[in-house]
Amino acid sequence: MKKPSYELFDNNTQAIVYGLQRNSVQRMLDFDYICNKQQPSVACIVNPGKEDNLKAFWGDKEILIPVYASLKVAMANQPQADVLINFASFRSAYGVTMEALASQGIKTVVIIAEGIPERQSREIARYSKTQKKIVIGPATVGGIKAGCFKVANTGGTLTSILASKLNRPGSVGFVSKSGGMSNEMYNIISRNTNGLYEGIAIGGDSYPGSTLLDHLLRYQANPKIQLLVCLGEVGGTDEYEIAEALKDGRLTKPLCVWVTGTCAKIFPGEVQFGHAGAKAGNDCESAEAKNKALKKAGAKVPKSFNDFDRTIARVYKKLVKDGVISAIDSEPPTPKIPVDYQTVVKENGYSIRKPTGIVTTISNDSLEECVYAGVPISTVIERGWSIGDVIGLLWFKKKFPAYASEFIEIVLKIIADHGPCVAGAHNAIITARAGKDLMSALATGILTIGPRFGGAIDGAAKHFKRALDEDLSPLDFVNDMKQRDIKIPGIGHRIKSLINPDKRVELLKDYAREYFPKTDLLDYALKVEEFTTTKKNNLILNVDGCVGVLFVDMLRSMDFSEKEIDEIIEIGGLNAMFVLGRSIGMIGHVLDQKRLKSGLYRHPMDDIAYMLPETVE
Repeated sequence: MKKPSYELFDNNTQAIVYGLQRNSVQRMLDFDYICNKQQPSVACIVNPGKEDNLKAFWGDKEILIPVYASLKVAMANQPQADVLINFASFRSAYGVTMEALASQGIKTVVIIAEGIPERQSREIARYSKTQKKIVIGPATVGGIKAGCFKVANTGGTLTSILASKLNRPGSVGFVSKSGGMSNEMYNIISRNTNGLYEGIAIGGDSYPGSTLLDHLLRYQANPKIQLLVCLGEVGGTDEYEIAEALKDGRLTKPLCVWVTGTCAKIFPGEVQFGHAGAKAGNDCESAEAKNKALKKAGAKVPKSFNDFDRTIARVYKKLVKDGVISAIDSEPPTPKIPVDYQTVVKENGYSIRKPTGIVTTISNDSLEECVYAGVPISTVIERGWSIGDVIGLLWFKKKFPAYASEFIEIVLKIIADHGPCVAGAHNAIITARAGKDLMSALATGILTIGPRFGGAIDGAAKHFKRALDEDLSPLDFVNDMKQRDIKIPGIGHRIKSLINPDKRVELLKDYAREYFPKTDLLDYALKVEEFTTTKKNNLILNVDGCVGVLFVDMLRSMDFSEKEIDEIIEIGGLNAMFVLGRSIGMIGHVLDQKRLKSGLYRHPMDDIAYMLPETVE
């Protein structure tokens, strides 16, 4: 059912929020919830250039609010949304507003930004009228329709909203220039009448998109509103338009009004209050003159703001007595809004025992700066610690001695790449040539790492360590692995052999013998190599095996317990070296293909043996 022109919002109203305003969106959803609405009033959010979902609370359950990269896309995907809450900055608010006003779906635009150039404000106001649409603002907190819809942060906290009975409609239509004073007026209205029906803060700029009178005329046309309340302010002539409307009969409902700024007369010079428009350039723009004109036109004007509540109460009681307004006897039930965890802690000043979802023992980013295993990042940088030192902190939670950190860096350099033909690099290249992004291409390469490609480091460490711990001779170890039907991890190379040794292995062995306090497991592995190479000269200790056994020697030299070493091997802590190191090379191959602008790879047909059955019946 189409809502009347005098109604900006109803129970089905949904808004597009321009700008990623998490707190404002959550406050709107909380208001919806305490008003027992069936759907959120936020249809979507626009976050320029980014498309995502915002996770928010609906009561105690989490929901997703779609986030679109442009207003055009948002309006196309959410055609039912007829309100735009525009949080764009003063530099871009004009363009966003004009785009919304030119659209078919948006009927009301609320502009939060202050400082929009006056020329642009005038153009917005003029264009909105040609489009027969309503603009609230600029420089506004918005408005609220009690029990129905609220703009962003209007009305204050939920406690204030409930205290002012904004969760259900009354009979009073209120309009003001000031957003801050609106919250106070909602409280005054709730204590002296049956409550607010709708309240609008038009904004404090000199040229608002809609005027005080525009909204009072809407309230005049609304049969559910019986009492009008208005709060004007010093500066401008809007209030004289209201006086004229009272005189010519366009406004016939009782109007209680006060123009703030009467204190300006006690100052020796010209005074400007908080808003751009709150400045009296001559006597007729003074609060005193406008209050006098409104009273003369028939409005109910108190002697001072201190008497405003009594004036409203007096007019309301007469309307009740005359049968125009019915008092509200009982308040509707309101669901309880769960309190945010951070709010409880902050407001009450005590900690709460809340089970955590994740435990971490390696880093902490909740402090002034992130720490690695208790060491601040600034310390890592200031002391010139290496990548090997950082790996020691984050992987093993210890500051490694210099020889150990240097060994880690040597390993990373040695295993960084092994050409384009090995599985990981090949997969990464093929994926890059298919036009995929760097991360996707790298992921396909990493996924090939396993027992047949690069995954032998953990296996070599595990089996060689077990053999040495069980005091097996090299021959017994080889026979034991044969009986288990397990190929010895870390032994064998497709190309390298005794007569063509792997230079990488030689570098690792030389470094370890010079700097490691002991190399018991390396020595044992080399004795196994002496036996395996008697059968075939390429059954050498390869780079994976050398890294694996040397890591165990290194950990033992740093007094890691046997249990700790076994756990590191079991959870993949040594294979992680291959993953990290080889990623460097795979990234290089991906970037290389991107630079070369290589096309889609197709495997040559002459490299495939087609062995299909002759016939299939």
